[in-house]
Amino acid sequence: MRRTPVPPVLVVVAHGSRDPRHAATVHALVRRVRSLRPGLRVETGFLDFNLPSVQGVLESLAAEGDVRDVVALPLLLTRAFHAKADIPAVLRKAPARLRIRQAEVLGPSPLLLSALERRLYEAGLTPADKSSTGVVLASAGSTDPEAIAVIADIAREWRHTGWCAVRPAFASASLPRTEDAVGELRALGCARVAVAPYVLAPGFLPDRIARGAAQADVLADVLGPAPEVARVLLERYDAARMPMLSALGA
Repeated sequence: MRRTPVPPVLVVVAHGSRDPRHAATVHALVRRVRSLRPGLRVETGFLDFNLPSVQGVLESLAAEGDVRDVVALPLLLTRAFHAKADIPAVLRKAPARLRIRQAEVLGPSPLLLSALERRLYEAGLTPADKSSTGVVLASAGSTDPEAIAVIADIAREWRHTGWCAVRPAFASASLPRTEDAVGELRALGCARVAVAPYVLAPGFLPDRIARGAAQADVLADVLGPAPEVARVLLERYDAARMPMLSALGA
């Protein structure tokens, strides 16, 4: 009988942080992913600050002997330095017996826009408020022009769903800052201003976003373990694993 190939292990690659809220949020998201697909093995590795490290997870998988295929999924919203350089460098050091495919980053995705709106509604807005509310799409920031352009594109796309206006903002590396975008939306005449952090987990830069939202009417929570985010992880996993299964004749 022909054996059914074992699905590749999903290794979620998180950045890591000295802030314990970061790892706790990552683990909560991974638990939600597991709940959506119980038969899938999901492991978590961190690039820095937290354990287990990505390298440690890969070495442990290789040592088991029966794991060959791995999808390494960057827990990142934009394709910037970590996705282009840091993660590939770590994966190149993985044990040779593992076949590893790096999945695409999470954003952009319509599901992430849905998650952003979920967080805004949980913070007190309603769909009826959209046309009178300006939103600051507040991201961590990057020196990568591609990543910055993606955030601007997401803001433009989100504006077309009915908000009074949407402006991008950045906690580091780029401008404008959150507080400046809040002021711009006030000047535009939006009846209320909301800040939607386009970040996955709490930490230093999300805290800076929160401080910049002091003059806003509404501050949403980070995306965290929102069900839409978990679904995006599985979408990226499936897209990465299909070529691997095809090569195995599945």
